[in-house]
Amino acid sequence: MSEARPHSDRYWDARETWPREKLAAHQLERLKAQLTYVHANSRFYRQRHKHLGWNPGDLNTLDDLRALPVTRKANYVDAVNDAPPWGTQLAAPLDSVVRVHFSSGTTAKPAPDCWTQKDLDRWSDLYARMAYSQGVRKSDVFQCLFSLSWFVGGLGGMGSYTKIGALCIPAGSVDSERQVRTIFDYGTTAVCATPSFAVHLIEVARGMGLDLRDSKVARIALGGEPGASIPATRGLIERGWNAKAYDAYGSLEFQPIAWECAEKAGSHLAEDFALAEILDPATEQPVPDGTPGVLVLTHLDKEACPLVRWWTGDVVVRDPSPCACGRTHARLAGGVRGRSDDMLIVRGVNVFPSAVEEVVRATPGTTGEYLIVLDKDVSDHAGFLTGIKLRVERAPDAPSNLTVRLTDALRAALQVRAVVEVVEPGVLPRTTHKAKRILREI
Repeated sequence: MSEARPHSDRYWDARETWPREKLAAHQLERLKAQLTYVHANSRFYRQRHKHLGWNPGDLNTLDDLRALPVTRKANYVDAVNDAPPWGTQLAAPLDSVVRVHFSSGTTAKPAPDCWTQKDLDRWSDLYARMAYSQGVRKSDVFQCLFSLSWFVGGLGGMGSYTKIGALCIPAGSVDSERQVRTIFDYGTTAVCATPSFAVHLIEVARGMGLDLRDSKVARIALGGEPGASIPATRGLIERGWNAKAYDAYGSLEFQPIAWECAEKAGSHLAEDFALAEILDPATEQPVPDGTPGVLVLTHLDKEACPLVRWWTGDVVVRDPSPCACGRTHARLAGGVRGRSDDMLIVRGVNVFPSAVEEVVRATPGTTGEYLIVLDKDVSDHAGFLTGIKLRVERAPDAPSNLTVRLTDALRAALQVRAVVEVVEPGVLPRTTHKAKRILREI
């Protein structure tokens, strides 16, 4: 494979700095071509369009896309079930598909998502754009700490850093002590990981008599969870590694979506790859910039499994203002705020687990590990929440009034009643992948 070359010493791709007018014109041109392709090749979308009496020639502006309904995960699963195992959403001949990844299967049977070689090349190039914007170069030693089994991010990370030309170690997210030894023995300078695993390795290293602050790791790309966009969690990781941590956001269906550059001032959307809309979760109508809403995405050049108006479920805030880095693509201010389906409603107040995490990890005296427990102590007879219960690990040097401090901090930050249970260090489960922070007992 020939070595990919960056556009300049600062930008991987010239499209990163296109004027907004040029970017919008590109989006419209690509959207017209993409919808024509989807209509011709995806039985799922062709049937949808026929039902609506719509055809690709009806699209003349980007706003015209709103004539089409959003696509939700349930729609995708139905498309797979209509023609198993690949589904009616597949828009490329099967003999051109070279990779398939699967959804987690948390709420249904794992669903396939396919890539052609062109799709994979685009994927790795976008990831390379991300890593390059964060300062990764050919001279780096990269250790991939994303899972390489089933999780889509692992191979994406490997492809991108390989494209830059860095020396890559496909470590995965197993055997934590070996991960730490490898970091020190081979001079790892850059890693990617879930925030939970990055925090976990700080503890593992200490248990081995080592300190990750003494390693050569200078950059950490964090994904799979919203932790990197939570200031207290980012601070915990940056202090524990003595390295810069960057938010990297993607999903199985869109790889990647947005990422922080070296300025760390919000995650740049890959707007030449996907058209982004921010919609009100109740009305599905656009919200003004600066207002939280659900991110909805449309592929602009995907071949195998293209999606039109994909409802990500992720709550974000769009910031169109220029970034000091010179890139023109809009940013997600504060990253992903939470998932619309994870939002807790406590006596009319919306509470995201990420907001709870910020309070826990900003309060001295905890290990940073916590669990939100929804049980009869914080619900009424009808099952509606009247507060939140939090199980939090104390640090060895925790103050005696930690329970009171946390209770007051949670009430002040979230404006809801909080029941706090402080437990001993090591009691709560650790994870090498994505942490599960909510325990539902109602």
